[in-house]
Amino acid sequence: MALLEVENLKTYFYTLRGVVRAVDGVSLTLEKGETLGIVGESGCGKSTLAWSLLRLVPPPGRIVDGSIRIDGQDITKMSESEVRRKIRWRRISMIFQGAMNALNPVYKVGEQIIEPMLLHGYSKKEAMEKAAELIKAVGLPTSILDRYPHELSGGQKQRVVIAMSLVLDPDIVIADEPTTALDVVVQAQILNLMKKLHWERKMSIILITHDLGVVTELSEKIAVMYAGKIVEFGTADQIFQNPLHPYTQALIRAVPRLKGDIHKLEYIPGSPPDLRNPPPGCRFAPRCKMAFEMCDKEPPLIEHEKGHYVACWLYAKR
Repeated sequence: MALLEVENLKTYFYTLRGVVRAVDGVSLTLEKGETLGIVGESGCGKSTLAWSLLRLVPPPGRIVDGSIRIDGQDITKMSESEVRRKIRWRRISMIFQGAMNALNPVYKVGEQIIEPMLLHGYSKKEAMEKAAELIKAVGLPTSILDRYPHELSGGQKQRVVIAMSLVLDPDIVIADEPTTALDVVVQAQILNLMKKLHWERKMSIILITHDLGVVTELSEKIAVMYAGKIVEFGTADQIFQNPLHPYTQALIRAVPRLKGDIHKLEYIPGSPPDLRNPPPGCRFAPRCKMAFEMCDKEPPLIEHEKGHYVACWLYAKR
């Protein structure tokens, strides 16, 4: 049994202008100690998937179908109080996107780190001791605990947010764009820190990003997401050495290379579809150079080779 099993997950936002199908039939698995990267353009549903895994989808959004099982236990069937007591931060936690805005400016860092521990039965003394351990684990001095967020640099804030995600020793940590708005030197430090924590704590990580360079640093498996659906899934080697879906191929061709032959960078014309009214069939077809008549029907996600899945009529049996 996998640590995390997501099956046919659908999360929709019910707005006055229509239903936004932000996550529309996503299935994936995550083993204990494994790292999974989820990549795709902005607006493809990556962050909504992360919020769904925590049962924290903001209104007017809600999970309308599918299951999210942690060690076989379906958290979509639990009450909010059960999720809060048993799952959130204990089994699965999140490094929120945009550390600059994730911290409350009027509370000291230490008060914000210990808050979840106090709600789960720790005494204030125990919570502060653990907060000091976590701050040191992410490479910061314990004096940081007595500072306000505005006194910290962007890299320090990101490390604080990482420490906050570890307060209850979760099995799974979701990192949503953990290197956004950081310079390349600090990005490298944050990625190295996450690698270190992954190996030391044997925790599973879901890394959400649109930066293929970042995902190669950390992820053993990669899911490529487009317009609310996973279009390709496999190991990092399979995705980068043998990309199957035209969308994956286009993303890789758009990344500059430091070694090898220099080619003109490509771009993907157009933009992701309006998820209130997505195109019929394959959602990438309007932007795909290889689209043909079958693409007006939705392609199934098939296993092209062991562990390598793709949703494209170029590989499906017709």
